[in-house]
Amino acid sequence: MDLHDIREDYSKRELSEAECDASPIAQFERWLNEAILAQVNEPTAVNVATVGEDGRPNSRMVLLKEVNGQGFVFFTNYHSRKGRALANHPFAALTFFWPELERQVRVEGRVEKLDAAASDEYFESRPYTSRIGAWASEQSTVIAAKSMLVKRAAAVGLKHPLHVPRPPHWGGYVVLPERVEFWQGRPSRLHDRIQYRLDGGVWVKERLAP
Repeated sequence: MDLHDIREDYSKRELSEAECDASPIAQFERWLNEAILAQVNEPTAVNVATVGEDGRPNSRMVLLKEVNGQGFVFFTNYHSRKGRALANHPFAALTFFWPELERQVRVEGRVEKLDAAASDEYFESRPYTSRIGAWASEQSTVIAAKSMLVKRAAAVGLKHPLHVPRPPHWGGYVVLPERVEFWQGRPSRLHDRIQYRLDGGVWVKERLAP
């Protein structure tokens, strides 16, 4: 298969500055709701890119769990590779991609930990087995065999048969946006790109060349 021949011309929709909300958060919520209603595959899946301790970028997919007036919220193990990266360099870039709608959203900003109460509240809403997994997995570390993970999970279940408390090394982050771009695919690769840029506390909307 020749990868040079794989291409698709996007033509479903277009995007103008005038139709975009004054707030990038409100605009994102509109697009996210449209993605959910369109039943796109994993509408809350987002690529989170960070800068590691070695100064190199790395990225992975997570699930967005909340969007609010502050920004974009996800949860993870603080000792994971992404957690260590954020401890050293508290900035991240997010990318949402909804190919069914020929859309993507890019977010850049500072990252802060959620307070303990917010992390506790979300952790309590997770399924029992997921809460056990948060204790059993030393995320991003090398393990000798999968059986070790299963044994650890069983031990956690025996210790906490009814209520699993949140591990102190697990919780939420919020990405505080400083730049947000909405990308709508268009024919002939003349895509619509509307960027929101935070300037002195005010969001500035501008069109970018594709």
